[in-house]
Amino acid sequence: MSSNHLENTIPSLRSPGERLLVMLKTRGPQIAGDLGKLLNTTGENARQLLTKLASEGLVESQNESRGVGRPRQVWRLTAAGHHRFPDTHAQLTTQLIQSIRGILGEAALDKLISAREVEGIALYQSEMASAATLAQRVEKLAGIRKREGYMAEYWQEGSDFFLAENHCPICAAAASCLGFCQSEMETFREVLGKDIEITREEHILSGARRCLYRIHPHSAERN
Repeated sequence: MSSNHLENTIPSLRSPGERLLVMLKTRGPQIAGDLGKLLNTTGENARQLLTKLASEGLVESQNESRGVGRPRQVWRLTAAGHHRFPDTHAQLTTQLIQSIRGILGEAALDKLISAREVEGIALYQSEMASAATLAQRVEKLAGIRKREGYMAEYWQEGSDFFLAENHCPICAAAASCLGFCQSEMETFREVLGKDIEITREEHILSGARRCLYRIHPHSAERN
């Protein structure tokens, strides 16, 4: 995968173990050798760290066969490992959504989501005002979403751009009300420009490890 800002998704954290968790979160299942290279150490050192994380219930391994040769050991986050990247105020958010829906009705909840969308579009547009091309707008959007806790990154393949969000800090809210996900799609369409097609290729709420968006320009604009 070619990514303009992939390396920036692995920040300098307090310990190599925490960095391993971030790598598995942002890159998906990995073998110890590849993780060792990313940590600038050996595969054996990475394996020892992974074994320690496994004893804490944060990661797990599985042997995968790939044709001829010995199966390779692939490491991934457990549910507990994913929970190390918290959903912002999950319980309170869910309770508030349920209260609004129960007391004021679904229409009131829709109005609140719409108001949030309008505010979000205005904020994003103000930060993206200097972005003249689609590539610049996608870069700005990825930066904003990363800052908001979505662990976002982007890259380009041909004329299409991809925006990946490796974490959802409002997952509980989105699970309680799909309007949040729909609103985010509308926000992306609005700030990236009218002459694009955006589709969600992967969705955390559907069981994927990330949300992945394909951004396809209809016009001749490519940069």
